[in-house]
Amino acid sequence: MNPRSHSPLSGAAVFKLGPPPGVPKEVQASFVLWLTAVAAGVLETIIRLIYSLSVGSSSGGGADVTSLIFRVIVYTVAVYIIAQMRLGKRWARITVAVLLGGIGTLSLVIDPISWLAAGNSLGEVFTQADLLFFIVAPIRAVHLAAVIAALVFMFLPAANNYFRAGAR
Repeated sequence: MNPRSHSPLSGAAVFKLGPPPGVPKEVQASFVLWLTAVAAGVLETIIRLIYSLSVGSSSGGGADVTSLIFRVIVYTVAVYIIAQMRLGKRWARITVAVLLGGIGTLSLVIDPISWLAAGNSLGEVFTQADLLFFIVAPIRAVHLAAVIAALVFMFLPAANNYFRAGAR
């Protein structure tokens, strides 16, 4: 019997940072990197919310609350799926790769790409930047690096063998 097919982990034990028995270090590294990416997203959300509240938002407080509720739901679902990926669920690995690795990465890079496509130069980045940019840019860089590294670890040979080991 496959030791991962009926995982004894439940509840909070699923989210323990130490790897469960049988989880390859590559999958564990991917798990921690995905959590790092989510944490960076949460931090950026908090910073942007504080910034918008401090400078006053023209869209009104309702938009901020709606956006925050949506993000809380998205981040919660993402953490759940990431935890399922660590347990060897193939559906979770594909879901994480497509939603967080694909669509999530696009959401991180679309603004800078659009800005450059509009005819702006890299030299203008720092002359047009405000305090929010200088706070958020390093967080976004960590976020993007964590996503790319997590994707790589999630598809290394040891990880592939782990996910192929049985239907989950």
